Amino acid sequence: MGHSSSRRFSLTVILLLALLALLAVACLVFGSVDIDASAVMSIVMGNESDNEAWNIIVLQTRIPMILTAALAGAALAISGLLLQTTFNNPLAGPSILGVSTGAGLGVAVVMLAMGGTIGKMMGDVAIGGYIATLIGAFIGAGAVMLVLIVFSSIVKSSTMLLIIGMLVSYLASSVVQLLNSVATEEGVHSYVAWGFGNFSGVTNAQMPLFASLIIVGLIGSVMMVKSLNALLLGTRYAENLGVNTHRTRIALLTVTGLLTAVVTAYCGPIGFLGLVVPHIARLMLATSNHSRLIPVTILAGADIALFCTLLSVGGDHGVIPINAITPIIGVPIILYIILNRRKIQYFN
Repeated sequence: MGHSSSRRFSLTVILLLALLALLAVACLVFGSVDIDASAVMSIVMGNESDNEAWNIIVLQTRIPMILTAALAGAALAISGLLLQTTFNNPLAGPSILGVSTGAGLGVAVVMLAMGGTIGKMMGDVAIGGYIATLIGAFIGAGAVMLVLIVFSSIVKSSTMLLIIGMLVSYLASSVVQLLNSVATEEGVHSYVAWGFGNFSGVTNAQMPLFASLIIVGLIGSVMMVKSLNALLLGTRYAENLGVNTHRTRIALLTVTGLLTAVVTAYCGPIGFLGLVVPHIARLMLATSNHSRLIPVTILAGADIALFCTLLSVGGDHGVIPINAITPIIGVPIILYIILNRRKIQYFN
């Protein structure tokens, strides 16, 4: 049984890696601008084309977009997995529990109320652009996480905690609507465009910070494998195994807040990936062992995000917002999960 499980895990990882490479190449070659595949590969290999526009599109748009989509998909997928394990609820996710909405509220405060900058908060230096947006997203996601941590120690029911998360999400959305009503037309336009969600907003200059923060969060999740597996047995059993469940829950929520805030700040509030991908990983592996589930969830999240990216930019239709695509993929899967919940919620 163990050998069969290991073989299944190895085959799944190989399949997902091959699919990741295939989707990355497809995203390089296909796009709203027609570029010959051989020219694309030549540019990637370091041989610049005579067509300067092609060089810019491949090197400064498509490659950063592919990296952003893969990292963001992995981050959201892991966030969903951590929240589902923490709250023992298969329908938990960054968007459902209000973490994404909290990050979105932080961004809204920066974009709509502060004109895109955080001024006079760091002495005489005003922080502008994406750094201000990132700080706003961190504060917003952190505030929601703090609320969830407080209520998780008061409310023992995971269903009630899910409802509280949804209520916080509604409240944050209401504040965003109020900010929209008093903001400038330019600010509203910027926020609406950001809210559509896209993986093409991270430039080569911004990539090191974006990638570093995501990788730190992913490493943090890998380091908590034993605690995550212990939580599956229940709080009492986990504590008998020597796990400090309160500290573990705070650590899990901190990692989730970091990953969700970074993705939301840079890419907008991307829905459904965090909710759906962990279940896809469970179905592929037929296990809830996090030492195997985490790497497969990371790869599956990257694959699905790249697939959504390919759908959004491929063809002559222009660029379709990511949030117009994720529900089409996510809703059928969630309905299947709900209808078959007893069979697939957790595997032994």
